[in-house]
Amino acid sequence: MVEFALPANSRPTAGKTWPKPAGAKRLKEFRIYRWSPDDGQNPRIDTYFIDRDDCAPMVLDALIWLKSHIDPTLTFRRSCREGVCGSCAMNIDGTNTLACTKDMDDVKGPVRIYPLPHLSVVKDLVPDLTNFYAQHASIEPWLQTTTPAPEKEWRQSPIEREKLDGLYECILCACCSTSCPSYWWNDDRYLGPAALLQAYRWLIDSRDEAAGERLDNVEDPFRLYRCHTIMNCAKACPKGLNPAKAIAEIKSLLIERQL
Repeated sequence: MVEFALPANSRPTAGKTWPKPAGAKRLKEFRIYRWSPDDGQNPRIDTYFIDRDDCAPMVLDALIWLKSHIDPTLTFRRSCREGVCGSCAMNIDGTNTLACTKDMDDVKGPVRIYPLPHLSVVKDLVPDLTNFYAQHASIEPWLQTTTPAPEKEWRQSPIEREKLDGLYECILCACCSTSCPSYWWNDDRYLGPAALLQAYRWLIDSRDEAAGERLDNVEDPFRLYRCHTIMNCAKACPKGLNPAKAIAEIKSLLIERQL
């Protein structure tokens, strides 16, 4: 029988319950994963309460409120606050999503917040995305041509441009890849949904002239074929994209060039 065990000192323990804000009439409870590499302690789950009458509605608003009013040591990533940068991706109420677009009132009961799953944690809600970004770089996500550059610009017809819809919108938040069991077990070799979605985006760009080399790059039992189309990636994507479909299209392109 296969036995799985958590690494030593990784099991979360009960943490601190922070005081409720004085005078608050409407409270919302948050249970947040905390861990620091500096104290040698197990991760813990701290409990906080926010004043709903003094805080905007999104989960990111609540995190900023807590950091400003309750606990300045709470650590998380954030940037645009508009759902276009991917910085504040985390696991909220059991689902990978963006804190800036998740309404806390959509969560019944306490809001439980953890870092993106199956990644090393830098601190608190900040995951280590070094490998994720390296995989994205490995598919060479830029226009590659052999034809001399035109005087003004590379042109596309409206139909050619429409083929990129549903692909270019990826914000590299890593919600899809970290929701994929194949990526959990093979992140050292499987590129994952986000990188493969980007690979397909360049494969079908009418201006790109490196399709053969791009297909060679992904044609591997692990880099591409660990995808089993369970659709976790599409369900988790906060932009409504479908990486599983893009991966299936890459597989089709590989078959077509053998015929």
